[in-house]
Amino acid sequence: MKTMSRVKKLSVFMMALLVVSVSCSDEFLEVAPTGSLADAQVSTKDGIEGLLIGTYAAVNGVFGNRFEGPNHWVTGSIMGGEANKGTDAGDYTTINPIQRYETDPTNGDLNNLWRGRFEGVSRANKVLAALAVATDVTAADAARIEGEARTLRAHFYFDLKKHFNSIPYFDETALASEIPLIPNTPDVWGKIEADLQWAYDNLGAVTGAGRVNKWAAGALLAKAYLYQEKWEQARALFTTIINEGVTSNGLTYQLLDDYAQIYNAENDNHAESVFDVESANNTGSTANANYFDDLNYPYNTGPDGPGNCCGFFQPSFELANSFRTSGGLPLLDGSYNDPANELANDYGLESDDPFTEDAGPLDPRIDWSIGRRGIPYLDWIEHPGKAWIRSQPYAGPYSPKKYIYYRSQENSFTDGSSWTRGYATMNYTIIRFADVLLMAAEAEIESPSGSLEQARTYINRVRARAANPDYWVKEYDDPNQNAANYVISEYPPFADKASATAALRFERKLELSGEGHRFFDLVRWGVAADVLNDYLDYESQYLVTKFGGASFTSGKNEYYPIPQAQIDIQGSDVLTQNPGY
Repeated sequence: MKTMSRVKKLSVFMMALLVVSVSCSDEFLEVAPTGSLADAQVSTKDGIEGLLIGTYAAVNGVFGNRFEGPNHWVTGSIMGGEANKGTDAGDYTTINPIQRYETDPTNGDLNNLWRGRFEGVSRANKVLAALAVATDVTAADAARIEGEARTLRAHFYFDLKKHFNSIPYFDETALASEIPLIPNTPDVWGKIEADLQWAYDNLGAVTGAGRVNKWAAGALLAKAYLYQEKWEQARALFTTIINEGVTSNGLTYQLLDDYAQIYNAENDNHAESVFDVESANNTGSTANANYFDDLNYPYNTGPDGPGNCCGFFQPSFELANSFRTSGGLPLLDGSYNDPANELANDYGLESDDPFTEDAGPLDPRIDWSIGRRGIPYLDWIEHPGKAWIRSQPYAGPYSPKKYIYYRSQENSFTDGSSWTRGYATMNYTIIRFADVLLMAAEAEIESPSGSLEQARTYINRVRARAANPDYWVKEYDDPNQNAANYVISEYPPFADKASATAALRFERKLELSGEGHRFFDLVRWGVAADVLNDYLDYESQYLVTKFGGASFTSGKNEYYPIPQAQIDIQGSDVLTQNPGY
């Protein structure tokens, strides 16, 4: 007992000395935030590489919000008329006004999209700032790291620009205290171009799977030219990419023979992937999988179908009709929506009611893109119709089919650790080679020195892939029998620029459907109001509860509102709201 008492006294004394020794220094009060890293930890190559990996992670989203996903299934595809929200009116209700073009600046999902992309910008800036004071990075590594970081920063700003138009811009030289004082402006293209040009000039062709390379930076730069109608510059760069480009693994860019393999997790990092987002499963966090797509599976499919969930992202009637062909070509005059050409569907029928599948000629890409009754749904079962639809009267008869995992892949290419089996792990391709070919075709059509014949060649390369019958969807019980009447052919020479433009724009609709491009294409072409109001009029005859009275307002709905939460934080004297909101 006596010894213990002496120990206690000694401990109290030593503690008193400790308090005295540190109370005279302000350093005792300087506690780093939890999870933060000291400058010395990130000024080494390993530390900077860690920051760069964190920047790549932001491409997939930061806050776990589905609007942040790189596929833009709401802001690009639903708003572009390719699909509607799906499910029923009471599920994820914040999307309801968005799909009617009645977006509110207080929408929290749009705020998280804004926050997530600027978090990506901030992470890229931290990489560049750390690189400037690095202690052990070779010149070659420094060029690679800077090129990757600048490409990613440009990607984040490009995404913000096409969503919100007027945005603040800050780089690695801005102090944290200055950032809230930077006003928004639409004049950011020059900064985006500068980052991508530097990356294109300095990155190597081969950087490793999942990393951006010279050609990914170049494709994004050419796309930026396209958005600004810098046709000659876009044409020249796209031509170089098509003739010389290789993937980050060193594969020559090419179209896959089998369209379906673009969306198959077992075929990730393929030769058509120019810029993609890597995903993984069973890592302890479903955020590393395609969390942004976890709602976008047929509804309540149980053991006979994927996801066992939610029924969101249902393709529109208008999109399904668009795959009708005549003489192997699409109906560019819009007559695909005429009653004589509309796709036969099971809207209003129970799954056990008799139904005759459409017998008319169709582009084969319909059954790689849209789940419809009676057609094999990957390796699951034939789509049963209403049994896989949460509310037909609200959302129509179709299911999404791209970026869906196969029955044979469950728990190997899906993350089975959460509430749904729907966390799939196929990479999402932000830019793929077919997209490059079609953007190149557009540049050829619009450039003063371009060639309509070269544009036709690019478009027909895409159509020729789709026309290979070896890869058309087949019946389960007869692999030699096509699942539908597929008829597709290549375009003959275009008569004029107008016919070439119509073909190009419709080909983008068919080839890239459901991949988040459509709305932004319509806006940059200046046709969003006409096309989307026609879409609303057509769709509302079936989905009157959802679309009745909805309209797209020209001069407003081309861009999303600046989130009110950001204006409240920074002040209306710093951030100016977009017109109409």
